[in-house]
Amino acid sequence: MVTIAQNILSQSSKEEAFILWFDEVGIKDIPLVGGKNASLGEMIQQLKPQGINVPLGFATTASAYRYFIKSAGIEEQLRKLFYDLNVEDVSNLKQRGEKARELLINTPFSQELQDAIALSYQRLCQLYNPNTDVAVRSSATAEDLPDASFAGQQETYLNITGIEAVLNATHRCFASLFTDRAISYREIKGFDHFDIALTVGIQKMVRSDLATSGVMFSIETETGFPNAVLISAAYGLGENVVQGTVNPDEYYVFKPTLKTGFRPIIDRNLGSKALKMVYEEGANSIKNVEVEMSDRNKFALSDDEILQLANWACLIEDHYSQVNGYFTPMDIEWAKDGITNELFIVQARPETVQSQKFGNVLRSYKFTESGDVINPASRKPLVIGRAVGEAISQGKVRIILDTEKIGDFQPGEVLVSDRTDPDWEPIMKKASAIVTNSGGRTCHAAIIARELGVPAIVGCGNGTEILKNGEDVTVSCGEGEEGRVYQGLLPFTVAEVPLDNLPRTRTQILMNVGNPQEAFKLAAIPNDGVGLARTEFIIANQIQIHPMALLRFHELEDEVAKAKIAEMTVMYDDKPQYFIDQLAQGIARIAAAFYPKPVIVRMSDLKSNEYANLLGGKQFEPDEENPMLGWRGAARYYDENYREAFALECEAIKLVRNQMGLVNVIPMIPFCRTPDEGHLVLAEMTKNGLQQGENGLQVYVMCELPNNVIMAEEFAEIFDGFSIGSNDLTQLTLGIDRDSALVAKLFDERSEGVKRMVKMAIQAAKQKNRKIGICGQAPSDYPEFAKFLVEQGIDSISLNPDSVLKTILAIAQVESE
Repeated sequence: MVTIAQNILSQSSKEEAFILWFDEVGIKDIPLVGGKNASLGEMIQQLKPQGINVPLGFATTASAYRYFIKSAGIEEQLRKLFYDLNVEDVSNLKQRGEKARELLINTPFSQELQDAIALSYQRLCQLYNPNTDVAVRSSATAEDLPDASFAGQQETYLNITGIEAVLNATHRCFASLFTDRAISYREIKGFDHFDIALTVGIQKMVRSDLATSGVMFSIETETGFPNAVLISAAYGLGENVVQGTVNPDEYYVFKPTLKTGFRPIIDRNLGSKALKMVYEEGANSIKNVEVEMSDRNKFALSDDEILQLANWACLIEDHYSQVNGYFTPMDIEWAKDGITNELFIVQARPETVQSQKFGNVLRSYKFTESGDVINPASRKPLVIGRAVGEAISQGKVRIILDTEKIGDFQPGEVLVSDRTDPDWEPIMKKASAIVTNSGGRTCHAAIIARELGVPAIVGCGNGTEILKNGEDVTVSCGEGEEGRVYQGLLPFTVAEVPLDNLPRTRTQILMNVGNPQEAFKLAAIPNDGVGLARTEFIIANQIQIHPMALLRFHELEDEVAKAKIAEMTVMYDDKPQYFIDQLAQGIARIAAAFYPKPVIVRMSDLKSNEYANLLGGKQFEPDEENPMLGWRGAARYYDENYREAFALECEAIKLVRNQMGLVNVIPMIPFCRTPDEGHLVLAEMTKNGLQQGENGLQVYVMCELPNNVIMAEEFAEIFDGFSIGSNDLTQLTLGIDRDSALVAKLFDERSEGVKRMVKMAIQAAKQKNRKIGICGQAPSDYPEFAKFLVEQGIDSISLNPDSVLKTILAIAQVESE
């Protein structure tokens, strides 16, 4: 490494110096140069040799700041100013903050300090070019501690060139130690204003105004799931992503298999990215311009760039965890240079919310029906956005569009705004919930909401237009990644379940998971894996398009459906690839959440009437009298009218297992009527690159037909395991249409005939040394049925998530008896 400074300074001279270069400092030097600068130095020294790019620069020191305050004799004036400070009084806070900043701005730097900054900037120009463009960033000496994030509390200035501009920006950074938000935050966190010094980092700009930039976390920000990197990306300089001015793209990468050489991008979400921040020509300033629609409709990062950033996030997290001696998830800012096309890390700090939580209590929020209040599942939300947190909250709407009106905000109201920035923090802590038009899950509003424990919905687009001042609303972040604002005060409950000392059962307890967006949260519930991941949910809710409509897109007769499909797949010239990617990402999120535990993925089992309801589906589906007993499950997979679509499902499974490395996925074949049909399906899978036994691939079959039970030994010769589907097995054993209200009262999995069927299936599987579990509804609903299964020696029981904990306790009791 080239050391920029002329000499390596001794520790005593480091403490006295006005300037230290980044490559002279490390994480232990936070008291000297603040968290940001110390972290940049740490990465340059320790991680640059591992291939991580970090722009060079230097920092003014805490010693320089204290010399400035002391030599000018202004500390006493500041102490008098804050003597009767009341941060709960917004006007009092604003008045004291303005006076403090004016005092610092109107006090000139000493000649010694000016010379030190000017000389260092000139040296930086020698390394790059005359009038090098720099970022001038504040860094407080108490920031980036494990339990307190001072990020955004002080000012940052971008595209600064020339000595005079650098001196001016540095002076303003010094004054920003006393922004209203910084004063308020220190008071709340219990920091003494005069124990903290302000340092300034002067760093070579990365020309992301000509490319892209964003934020990434080495931990999932909502649930604390530790094995995913979340990357946000937008065009232009990164301030728009940090401030929440734009809705960025978001990508998830799975860390464990990434580290072993796979390419596990398990989710991609396209953001609108409507604005980008660029240099303003001929000025030391920046501006926002609109992004071309063609750029909005494509991802801001390539797969290679996503994976490179995720790898860097892992390296940074691993390094800081080793330095600190405990798991240290990181909050990282990155930028791509549009001239060199290189990626850079421009900041890294410890994540301060999820990493500080303790996982010994599982808290869940649920709506309840009461009186004439309808279930929110059937209620149309007023606005929808990205959920931050997992709570539900309520209050009266207070729309605030600029900081001049924050004094109107009352405790317990729902703050609704276009976006927030650090100036809003004094009122954000009083809000029952926060709703913003713009921003992604790494924007300012999201980060602060998490830190405060306040549910927030960001990027809803039109919240300030739809919601009305004073109306009662319920803000729900407890229904997955989609946050919803409902009209009125809907009743809900909060359940807390301690997870300490739960018994371990011999019978494996798995979970039924439909919604991939809930997988990270559900993985925190004690479990042995997933017994049923429903591809139907992904197809119906995430893909929404019939696979044959994508394969035969140009032959579609329904022009309305064709136009809608074209809009949804605008990024895809190869329309079937949309189906593969969306299905793979849905499966991958579930598989990653529970990795390395088994995740049994049932291949599609929609019925013809359900397939017909997908976009473009009517053209490809028959009109059946009884779809429940018709063209469903295995019968489709080798049929000439569907086998191409089944090939897309196989491609998705292959992508998840082979490209992402999630080999814990076990495909399962539903409604397989005969052993011969089982052979046909396996042959079709082999033709599509899924060879049973290759790369550890197992294939299970649903045991849901009387014939599956009667011929269980023959099916065991073909498949690697069974999963009992108690719903269909009950229906077909008792001859009951479970959708008919006329005979619904007769439908009961506890009927003796059904239990005998289940017993026979378990005995046959055991005789053939095959795994057998159950994924139907019965053990979730009836504890006595779960007890019956344990007594028969079943290997695993897969339950609905809300039944897992109570069933674990019940099964442990049975096993002990």
